Amino acid sequence: MADDEEPELSEKQKIDIAKWFLLNSPPGEIQFVAEDVKAVVNDDGLYEEAASEAFPLYNKSHMISLEMPGGIGDVLVTSFGELRGTEYLDPRTAHVAVVDHIKQVCTDVRPALDEELPSAYVEEFRCTLDGEILRYVGETYPKGVCSVYCGNGKDAEGPGSDFELVVVISAARHSPQNFCNGSWRSVWSIEFKDEVQVLELKGKLQVGAHYFEEGNVQLDAKHECKDSTIFQSSEDSAITIGNIIRQHEAEYLASLEVQPFADFSS
Repeated sequence: MADDEEPELSEKQKIDIAKWFLLNSPPGEIQFVAEDVKAVVNDDGLYEEAASEAFPLYNKSHMISLEMPGGIGDVLVTSFGELRGTEYLDPRTAHVAVVDHIKQVCTDVRPALDEELPSAYVEEFRCTLDGEILRYVGETYPKGVCSVYCGNGKDAEGPGSDFELVVVISAARHSPQNFCNGSWRSVWSIEFKDEVQVLELKGKLQVGAHYFEEGNVQLDAKHECKDSTIFQSSEDSAITIGNIIRQHEAEYLASLEVQPFADFSS
């Protein structure tokens, strides 16, 4: 009988398994999953090692929104705003938040340094686009949050230089009392190509959902799209980009033909 016994898992295997369950937690449910994982692992040191690696990855991939201290506003936890360690930039308020990934809270906030922000030229485009996307998200995703980051070329000083802006939209509907949680995430990279006077857009859209009434059903749907338009003034570019994003996201939501996801925009 002894030969038939399963070998004891190594510490690394236990950590890897714990990380897998944490990283694959449905939208908004990682804290509940963490409680069960901690109980199963039954070793605080191994659990903490797994959690310290998994939570930052989960928070960034799900683009969670956290309230900054002092009523400054909210910060999106994304790789686009990640500075160093646990610091994340909120471009709209020009503040940097310190995030406790495991507790999913902001513990501190400070004004952003000049070198952490884009040039005045790029900021004009970024700020104008941010306002347009903010209006769109407010109309389309009642519980949605958004941010516009400078992906590349933040030091561009004026016409003749290329740069990239990244639009991030995150919306979640957590309704555990109705046995359903879901999230919408979209990332749009916009390359401003001055020489050819063209803007190139690449979008990555993702919908996640978990239904657990009398069963356990999960959905993870992804879609990518591209578009382009002419390089215009900051105001005209923002309006055009906003319209392009609105069109593609509306078409994708309609294509899902599943009412809970249509509810994101109602």
